[in-house]
Amino acid sequence: MPKAILIDTTRCTACRGCQVGCKEWKNFPPVATKQRGTHQNPPDLGPYNVKLVRFSEHMEADGTVKWYFFPDACRHCLDAPCKSGASLPDSIIQDKETGAVIYTEKTAKEDFATIKSSCPYDIPRLDPKTKRIVKCDMCIDRVRANLLPMCVKSCAMGAMSFGERADMLKLAAQRLVAVQKDNPKAQLCDMESVSVIYLVADAPNMYHKFAVAEAANTPGMTRKEMLAGAFSPLRKIAQSLQG
Repeated sequence: MPKAILIDTTRCTACRGCQVGCKEWKNFPPVATKQRGTHQNPPDLGPYNVKLVRFSEHMEADGTVKWYFFPDACRHCLDAPCKSGASLPDSIIQDKETGAVIYTEKTAKEDFATIKSSCPYDIPRLDPKTKRIVKCDMCIDRVRANLLPMCVKSCAMGAMSFGERADMLKLAAQRLVAVQKDNPKAQLCDMESVSVIYLVADAPNMYHKFAVAEAANTPGMTRKEMLAGAFSPLRKIAQSLQG
């Protein structure tokens, strides 16, 4: 059965446990960083940081400062545009059991610019040493061993949940109803089309430019058009909970 990850940003404290856990599990080399006046470090995703807790700070009209934390990584789209953009049939594959989108060693033969531009979430990165295109693989090795993805396992605040997609959709609907009581703008980001579902308490662009697959990131296609016809069991669940 397809798997999914629910990331409840209202519970995220930007401890970066998921970011560190991911890096350690993948045995990625260190990346030089420096103080840039922000909690976010390194400044962006990279070949050795495929999970990154983004930090945004906004000041309200009354002077109130709000912090927004967004643990960014691949969304593992149900119908992955990057897979459609690949020139080789097996350079990007989708695991049948979990739905995880996997980049193989054959991505080294793909055109990076094409693959990167096909992703509405700006996720793929190029490893300068191997020339492979890389991103999160949902810890497919751990999942196949009946273990949690490392980011979920490392989250001390319970902001991340992993399981069957149907179960995660139900949990997402329940959390959305609870969060909307105090945050009417709360929403679930692109839940019809991805396997990594984010619950945000405010407008998605307050968190990250690519929090949702906006039209600006998908030339010639609006988000509404992209999701047209997609099955949306979540809305029915949320309506039943509210009713």
